[in-house]
Amino acid sequence: MVASSLEIGHVTSISGSKVMGVLLQSQDAADARALAASVQIGSLVKLATSGSVAFGLISGLSIPRPVYPLSTSDLKMVEIELLGEAMSAPGGTVRFQRGVSLYPSLGSPILTAGPEDLAELYTKGGPSNVRIGAIRQEASLPAYIGADEIFGKHFALLGNSGTGKSCAITAILRAALGRHPEGHVVILDPHDEYAKAFGQAAEVISPDKLKLPYWLLNSEEIVQALCSQEQALREVEAPILKEAIVAAKNDHPDNKDLYAKITVDTPVPYSLAAMLGKVKAAMGRLNRPEGAQPYMRIISRVESLQRDRRFAFMFSSVMGQDYMEQILGRILRIPVHNKPVAIIPLSGIPSEIVDVVVSLVCRLIFDFALWSQRSEAVPILLVCEEAHRYAPRDPALGFAPTRRAISRIAKEGRKYGVGMGLITQRPSEISEAILSQCNTLFAMRLSNDKDQDFVMAALPESALGLIKALPALRTQEAIVTGEGVNFPVIIRFADLDPSIRPKSELLRVSEGWHREQAGDLVSRTVERWRNHGN
Repeated sequence: MVASSLEIGHVTSISGSKVMGVLLQSQDAADARALAASVQIGSLVKLATSGSVAFGLISGLSIPRPVYPLSTSDLKMVEIELLGEAMSAPGGTVRFQRGVSLYPSLGSPILTAGPEDLAELYTKGGPSNVRIGAIRQEASLPAYIGADEIFGKHFALLGNSGTGKSCAITAILRAALGRHPEGHVVILDPHDEYAKAFGQAAEVISPDKLKLPYWLLNSEEIVQALCSQEQALREVEAPILKEAIVAAKNDHPDNKDLYAKITVDTPVPYSLAAMLGKVKAAMGRLNRPEGAQPYMRIISRVESLQRDRRFAFMFSSVMGQDYMEQILGRILRIPVHNKPVAIIPLSGIPSEIVDVVVSLVCRLIFDFALWSQRSEAVPILLVCEEAHRYAPRDPALGFAPTRRAISRIAKEGRKYGVGMGLITQRPSEISEAILSQCNTLFAMRLSNDKDQDFVMAALPESALGLIKALPALRTQEAIVTGEGVNFPVIIRFADLDPSIRPKSELLRVSEGWHREQAGDLVSRTVERWRNHGN
């Protein structure tokens, strides 16, 4: 491969995938500047072997025996992690592959990778590939990802708060949907950030428009919603509730053809009034009045939810009809109708039931894919913001059915066309088993040592050299590794026009404390607060 390259040093040591080298001494100030610009942590370099060109990333720089004052004659060392190699293929073409079969010899020159090398390695074409930004080492070169690999085999986007995660996922999805406009993307949005980012391309299913009838809940979800939180009380109430639900389902006129097949988990409509009638009838058959307490608690809980407008999207008395097809079509964007993104804002959903909603949505997506005919299957992408809340590392935390639903998608989703994107600022708190199923990782700036160690364990060996750059990454920059790219690379995500940036900017103290607030601010806030809660 012919490319414009600069010789920066020579190989002095080889151990596995690690190569050590000594840097050339600068002859003058111009040489020193050119060398400094080329020799950076994360820069790509190349080394000739007997039958190929090996590529690696600079992972460390040092002066082993510094003498003060420092001079241009000081010995300077470079540490390189080998990534892969380019070998000649039939027809005069060049074939790139991960891993190294031929190693450079001691004394071999170390060269910078020129723009032509970077273009060959990173700007891969193909019908499914989309541009999401630029290569940090060469800003003029576009950075591409493979949509099939990213969305079909799961990805994770990790980074501290303020590193640009929301803008990054917006850049990724907008680029993909720009090339594949008939997509099917579902975003779980806990902070109401993404409606602005996707505009007319999104169906925002806010709580006042959300319809997830109670009869779609499975046994664990309905028990979580309607039974006491204390485990001892729940164990008594759960069998009563499940028996009443099955009886109410069997009495519903739309379910007569399914009588012998109905269980508490069968997603068929039933009337809440009929279910309460079954509970009251069972309570009336008790021999001792003191045994009525669990029945009374269930009745009281259901009636309380029906009166509370915050829960109208799930427990309204008018939700006994069967409109499961319309619900699924709206969430999954089938048909698309020029709105390939469904955004489900979670901030307006009562905290007592938000985990149940997330569990239900994840389970509906997977079950729809599972029961679809293979020839008619529709690829679906689920994007889960604040993923550590729903799939925590500690099994004792969070809502177990939500964790299981996300875990099932992580482990089996790709077989049925369900991809997943996990976004979190605390990777050390997310389930390691679930994160390990993500075949592509976008690691943005992480300053916490525990988070860095966790990401290091998840990265492939070829990318470990880049982990040292995590605390120093700038906003909008990410280390990308996995099946979505040819080789691990540091990229800078594309700039977003202010009109399509997610609504995630922090309130600025310097602005908010510099002006008098409107006199009716408190009254307007109280009005919205009360209208939302009643």
